[in-house]
Amino acid sequence: MSTIVVVKKANQVCIAADSLTTFGDLRLGSAYDADHDKIIQTKNAHIGIVGSAAHQLVMESILGDKKVKTDFSSKRAIFETFREMHPILKEKYFLNAKDEEDDPYESTHIDALIASPHGIFGVHALREISAYTRFWSIGSGSEYALGAMFAVYDIYETAEEIAAAGVKAGAEFNTASGLPMSSYVIELNK
Repeated sequence: MSTIVVVKKANQVCIAADSLTTFGDLRLGSAYDADHDKIIQTKNAHIGIVGSAAHQLVMESILGDKKVKTDFSSKRAIFETFREMHPILKEKYFLNAKDEEDDPYESTHIDALIASPHGIFGVHALREISAYTRFWSIGSGSEYALGAMFAVYDIYETAEEIAAAGVKAGAEFNTASGLPMSSYVIELNK
């Protein structure tokens, strides 16, 4: 799967991700993958997505469509953006929205982290949106990343150093994550 992290510290946010793609037991490392960066850059936000490898291309296509309005400035704005995207995912990209019978809503099957000048956010499959105050991680290496970032948050000075510790821990201990990593730093709006 992946290790993707977001960190907020010292008036900056950082999003970082590993570069390994897996298909079951098959590993596609960065040396073989011409497009191994898992972070999508759009307007003034960066988005990292875990799950199906198809999610990356689908989201790049949607975010590149000038008719689709996106806003990553707040928890509510991100919710509305993903709510508006859901019918597009179903109709234009053939999202299989089948869910568990006890799920209250149709799933997008997308889990993502967002870093923007307005903060760090998480998007989850049923369009639950979280705003984070310090850091968070998603993907199969997330537990290792969270532990590493917790351990160094008060010691390291920059968001990028903390994010790197998280991704490196995920890559070290999770079989579906691997280096090198990509990272992007954004200044927070004051």
